[in-house]
Amino acid sequence: MDLVHPLAENYAAKFTSPLDAMRHKVEQETLAHHEHSIMLSGHVQGIVLEMISRMIKPVNILEIGTFTGFSALCLVKGLQPGGILHTIEIRDKDAGICEQYFKEAKMQQQIKLHRGNALHIIPALHEEWDLVFIDADKVSYIQYYELTLQRLKPGGFILADNVLFHGEVLEEKLTGKNAKAIAAFNKYVANDSRVQQVILTLRDGLMLIRKK
Repeated sequence: MDLVHPLAENYAAKFTSPLDAMRHKVEQETLAHHEHSIMLSGHVQGIVLEMISRMIKPVNILEIGTFTGFSALCLVKGLQPGGILHTIEIRDKDAGICEQYFKEAKMQQQIKLHRGNALHIIPALHEEWDLVFIDADKVSYIQYYELTLQRLKPGGFILADNVLFHGEVLEEKLTGKNAKAIAAFNKYVANDSRVQQVILTLRDGLMLIRKK
């Protein structure tokens, strides 16, 4: 299912600021060589992530699900001087790929890569977060949300990706485990009085969540 008409997506990309050379390289190499390239945020969403980060001007960012590093290289653009982006990747092969990209971008001081299970790593990180980006296994979204919300600063933001999950959450009867998990997550956040939220119909759905 095309959630956004391809012509509209192409039009949006045409009139969206271009990626810098490093992010363009990551995008193109991922699309050309990675078997799961559909997981890449892509040009338009990448600039959206950059813009949100620049508006918030975070000191501490947490990203759950690094993939090949594209979204981290977008989010890091808004960091305040001395700020750190912590990113977690469970797949060792992908962690190796993004580590090389971070070195090439000379971002080793601003981006700290953690390899392993985010459910184990997050509790060991004691920073207070200004911005969190959740883009990992869908069945754990509610756990990631609770783990990060407790350390999110008041007024801070959580961004949750894939909240439309290829349009499957729009079906009357949900069948896949990921669609069920995302539908449950969306309802969970909507019923949480601690936050304010909105779903943007961007790419595969991006939920912006602000802690009150």
